[in-house]
Amino acid sequence: MYCSGIDQHKRTSVITTYDVDGQLVKRAKLPNDRRRLGAYFRDLPGPHKAVVESTGAWYWLADTLAALGVDLCLGHAKRLKAISAAKVKTDKIDAKTLALLLRADLIPIAHMIAPAKRGPRDLMRMRLRLVAKVISCENSLHRLLEKFNISQLEALDDLYRLQATCYQSQIQLLEQQITQLETALHTTLVPHDEVQRLLWIPGIGKINALTIYTELDDIARFPSVKQFLSYCRLVPGADNSGGRTRHRSGSKEGNRYLKLAFSHAAVRAMQYNPEIRAFFKTLAHRKPEPVARARVAIELARIVYHVLRTGEPFNGTFKGQPLQRTKQLQWPRLASPAA
Repeated sequence: MYCSGIDQHKRTSVITTYDVDGQLVKRAKLPNDRRRLGAYFRDLPGPHKAVVESTGAWYWLADTLAALGVDLCLGHAKRLKAISAAKVKTDKIDAKTLALLLRADLIPIAHMIAPAKRGPRDLMRMRLRLVAKVISCENSLHRLLEKFNISQLEALDDLYRLQATCYQSQIQLLEQQITQLETALHTTLVPHDEVQRLLWIPGIGKINALTIYTELDDIARFPSVKQFLSYCRLVPGADNSGGRTRHRSGSKEGNRYLKLAFSHAAVRAMQYNPEIRAFFKTLAHRKPEPVARARVAIELARIVYHVLRTGEPFNGTFKGQPLQRTKQLQWPRLASPAA
């Protein structure tokens, strides 16, 4: 069994390989070229494991090594303290440290999304960035009006009207691109059984359902609902020391896209379902409103977890109470997958 550590960069990668006895077998600095990379690993026949940090450029590396029969895992970049805390930090040392940690089975593993879901997930994230740009342009238009205390863009001087026209053109183009991205995903994702189950849950519409489905990859990787809630950034972290227990809010651990999706779903669920709104108001009497909204998001996430984990349709209840208002059978909601 060989263990290789790969310190990957934009143009080159440094690879260090050890055998099962901890002896250095091979080391090289290679350009990021599939042919050269393949030649390196083909020179080492037999079982082979490799690790690379979970940066944004691992897709092609994973595909290349999979074709060679090399078992690649992603090292959690934030938790690889042995690299970030090193006094002497070079590419060669980083690759060596990765290989030795892999050999000792000490690599903190990051999830590697299935190849088939990479494209849909990245398209959904791109859509979110485009929406943020639309909002930025709209805010810029409002600031132009505030600057001169007017209510119509036509009242602006020529140069400021030119600015407004540029912002309006950007908004029009961005909205066209958003529609194009959504259309590309509809045919493949909307009819999926898991997406259809999500669409019947309160507060979860088309965009939230697609976001949850693409970001989760596989619900089976969460053995318990607590781990799922933690990954969705819906529960605070803990900082326990010396017999004292402290909760850390605002943790960056987990998936920020799922937190955003469930936060939006909570607002919509309270808006359209009296039972969920009553649950929120009861909590809001005792706790701050953001905490009460977070509790609603947590309960919706629990429903999502059990619906996806069991493969059964939503039973129409919230905290054991039947919901008076149910969604209608119309696109994007199709017939229940279990029907």
